[in-house]
Amino acid sequence: MLKWPGSRRPNSYPVQSRDYQPYITDIAARTEKNDNYRTVLWTGARLQVTLMSIPAGGDIGLEMHEDTDQFIRIQQGHAVVRTGQTRDNLTFVKDAGPGYAVMIPQGTWHNIINTGQEPLKLYSIYAPPHHPRGTVQPVKPPSGH
Repeated sequence: MLKWPGSRRPNSYPVQSRDYQPYITDIAARTEKNDNYRTVLWTGARLQVTLMSIPAGGDIGLEMHEDTDQFIRIQQGHAVVRTGQTRDNLTFVKDAGPGYAVMIPQGTWHNIINTGQEPLKLYSIYAPPHHPRGTVQPVKPPSGH
């Protein structure tokens, strides 16, 4: 059985819920074709790849992952990235566009807001996995997760 580092897993889904085969894809094309708010593409024992599409004027939603580092790469569109140590003090603000990568350490509050006129297309890598394997969310859930 797989074990998460530390004393607790970041989610309540079963640890065995992962992909056991390598996966090869054109990540740029898959990201651009994705029209769902979130699609979990692949889940391993220690990392997970998701695709996201954020409508014009939309956002990921202010969030913080206690036990998960996150890498985000913008494939299409323009955004403002806001991060900080508390939800009420997002002191780091940066514009980002195609080709930009955002690294978010665990415990950091963050939001990515689509400032363009087209959907913001990005992929995100969580380490360790953050969402249940196979998750597909056509639209942003009310809580932002």
